Amino acid sequence: MEVLIVIGIAAGTLAGAVVGIILGRKVVLSKVKVSETRSSEIIEEAQKKADGLIKESERIYKEHENRLKELDNEARDKKNEARKREERLIRREENIEKKGDLLNAKESDIYRREKLLTTKEKELQEKTKKYDEMLAHVKGAIEQAARMTQEEARQYLMNTLLEEVKFEAAKEIKKIEDEAKEEAEKRAKRVIATTICRYAGDVSNERTVSVVNLPNDDMKGRIIGREGRNIRAFEAATGIDLIIDDTPEAVILSGFNPVRREVARVSLEKLISDGRIHPARIEEIVEKTTKEVEQSIKAAGEEAIFQLGITSMHPELVKLVGRLKYRTSYAQNVLSHSIEVAFLCGLMAAELKINVKDARRAGLLHDIGKGVDQEFEGPHAVIGGNLARKYGENAEVVNAIAAHHDDEKPVSVLAYLVTAADALSGARPGARRETLESYIKRLEELEEISNSFKGVEKSYAIQAGREIRIIVESAQITDEGVSVLARDVAKKIEEKLTYPGQIKVCVIRETRAVQFAK
Repeated sequence: MEVLIVIGIAAGTLAGAVVGIILGRKVVLSKVKVSETRSSEIIEEAQKKADGLIKESERIYKEHENRLKELDNEARDKKNEARKREERLIRREENIEKKGDLLNAKESDIYRREKLLTTKEKELQEKTKKYDEMLAHVKGAIEQAARMTQEEARQYLMNTLLEEVKFEAAKEIKKIEDEAKEEAEKRAKRVIATTICRYAGDVSNERTVSVVNLPNDDMKGRIIGREGRNIRAFEAATGIDLIIDDTPEAVILSGFNPVRREVARVSLEKLISDGRIHPARIEEIVEKTTKEVEQSIKAAGEEAIFQLGITSMHPELVKLVGRLKYRTSYAQNVLSHSIEVAFLCGLMAAELKINVKDARRAGLLHDIGKGVDQEFEGPHAVIGGNLARKYGENAEVVNAIAAHHDDEKPVSVLAYLVTAADALSGARPGARRETLESYIKRLEELEEISNSFKGVEKSYAIQAGREIRIIVESAQITDEGVSVLARDVAKKIEEKLTYPGQIKVCVIRETRAVQFAK
């Protein structure tokens, strides 16, 4: 039993030892495996660092190699440049040597010529001395023969030549002036004719009254209102006289302020259309219409500027241009007239090769002085010039506006263009209207002025009063007197009459020789 126990204990001890050995081996193997893994990682990391170092070394090597190549190229270029400079220096030295030889040769030639000049100078001095002696002898002989001293003869000759030169110069100056005037007149006529042929504008006439049509005559009573309160309220709000007479289905608005008259016309048409006519409604409609007309004025100014291709104009000037839509001059609409003048100025400026935009600008703005009310005093041309200067227009445009009626002195070609275009626009047939009575009176006065001169046989006002044709008696008026008579008649017409544009004075002298064959 004890033996068995001992054997059992020995067997258990041996089994534990075996198990311990097996476990220890596994631990050792795991550690070995970890060590191998760590070694592999270290080796791989070392390999990567080695590869990186190798690549960096190769990059640095290549950089050094490229730098060495660049240095070699620079050295080669510098060597070539030094060789070229050396060759240039050698050529310069050769040229300097050649020039030195040439200078030596020239110096020798100059020395030889100096000796020759010295000899000729001595000979010339001797000849001059002989010539002076001979000249003195000849002068003495001439003075003795002419009985005049040398100074007296020189003065006489100078005076004679001076008179001849003055006479010839005067003839030449007169010839040049005549040719210049003739050429200038031809050019001016050609420019104006070309301009007129290229421009075609409508004629717009205005009146100082507006007629508003009514749907029926019963509307007149509603416009008048109880005890006339509506018509009084309307006239007080608009400042325009409302005339209601026997004219069927119509009333008349009368006033010399065209803007107010337009406000009154539009307001009355709105009231008639609405049907509600009483003082409060009248004031409301007039206020609303006034704002609409102001917008219309601004739109008219902007449209005119756009039509002419003008840019960057001050807003106040745009409004003044728009106000010209409701202004008239000799029954001609001033805005239409201003646009026409602007186009004419631009066309003439193009013919003369000067600034077309400035010409159109000056033409459009030349009558803006008519767009302001009575708060400004003075001629409209001067007022317009001051307004243009105030709102930033350039000096030439300002002068052209102020000088187009000779209120200021023109200082540029642009001022004369505006004056000519203004006259053309106002003088063309149909542009301005006058009453039949004043028209007939002007024609009679033209003929009366012409007939008042001595030697006038007959006179006729033709071309709607734009030309007066005068027939004179050939026995009393000579050919030279025809021009004088035409000038005197034109001067008297300018002093006595007021008229738009210009009047042509044509004097005709005719000589007839009559014989009868028997």
